[in-house]
Amino acid sequence: MKSRFQMSSMGELTFFLRLQVKQKEDGIFISQDKYVVKILKKFDFVSVKTTSTPIETQKPLVKDEEASDIDVHLYRSMIGSLMYLIASRPDIMFAVCACSRFQVTPKTSHLNVVKRIFRYLKGKPKLGLWYPRVSSFDLEAYSDSDYAGANLDRKSTTGGCQFLGRRLISWQCKKQTIVATSTTEA
Repeated sequence: MKSRFQMSSMGELTFFLRLQVKQKEDGIFISQDKYVVKILKKFDFVSVKTTSTPIETQKPLVKDEEASDIDVHLYRSMIGSLMYLIASRPDIMFAVCACSRFQVTPKTSHLNVVKRIFRYLKGKPKLGLWYPRVSSFDLEAYSDSDYAGANLDRKSTTGGCQFLGRRLISWQCKKQTIVATSTTEA
């Protein structure tokens, strides 16, 4: 590329688009701990109690018509900050995507769930993605789906991740567009 384009060496890549890149002998670690600290300060979550999970599993999110309205701009700003963070934090992806469905008319119950995600981040700010240098090139894929798990519209949520050896290369979580009419799982 040097023969075709004018280039200059700026040294080892350590920071790119708020992604921290730590290159070590045995692999590469990608995280966003500086960004986590920044958004915790921005939304005033620096001195809060932490929680061990980003969302409660036994308490599903609902429309909650009788709860009071909250500031839409604050809610959307918090969700937007968290959406950028899922680039290196698949552990919060399901919770953030579930909360993002209520951006039109967020209620206090939805804001409490978003606050729980921030409290989780406060307790685990340094998680990220580890890509080991030595790993096989076997492609492994995992997927799961709940049957009519969304209590609002009875649609299923499907999630999955793909590994190349021990390297996580892709992950997704999607609410299906139609209602499931079968309980068959692959």
